Amino acid sequence: MTQAILDAVHQAMSSPWIYLALFALAMLDGFFPVVPAETSVITAGVFAASTGAPNLALVIAVAALGAFAGDHISYAIGRTTNHRLRSGRRSGKAIAWAERALAQRGGLVLVVARYIPAGRTACTLTMGAVAYPRRAFAFFDAVAALSWAVYSGLIGYVGGAAFENDPIKGLLLGLGIALSITAVVEIVRHVRGRRTAGTAAPVGADEPRPVAVRARD
Repeated sequence: MTQAILDAVHQAMSSPWIYLALFALAMLDGFFPVVPAETSVITAGVFAASTGAPNLALVIAVAALGAFAGDHISYAIGRTTNHRLRSGRRSGKAIAWAERALAQRGGLVLVVARYIPAGRTACTLTMGAVAYPRRAFAFFDAVAALSWAVYSGLIGYVGGAAFENDPIKGLLLGLGIALSITAVVEIVRHVRGRRTAGTAAPVGADEPRPVAVRARD
């Protein structure tokens, strides 16, 4: 059963249609984050190392182009559905987080958000909602999409090179590395957020306190 699945995946990875599939998955992931785009790119990287197909450079290129296109679709959605996104319970929280991060770090937050689960979509939607300059958005998004594609492809390639004769172990290693890096990013973000909240001055701290005056008889 396992060998049959492995043969089917190998056949899919050696097909020229794999590049179109990777492009489509990366594009959909830009505005529909439940699509397993990163896992697909990592898997392609594993097979690129262990079997030689698909071509790693092409995998990275089509994944980056797909991510770039998907992020621009998300940006356009943010421009047209600003009010609806803010009024949603979950989307409202994500938009608020992205707005704070955007105010603190500017366009660089888009590069960082590429490695945060659902963060990339919240960030691109918010940048569209606040009418962030499109040219600046395209620049930072190009950096984010390319770095993400290189990161995902190389992680898979490292796993495939480590287990050339066992792509399943290579895939598990690649996914393990990706999950570990994501966990570290989330922990660092959480700790920094708590520190920032802890050092913030309390409301009214600079206001003079009323002095109690004892009434005289």
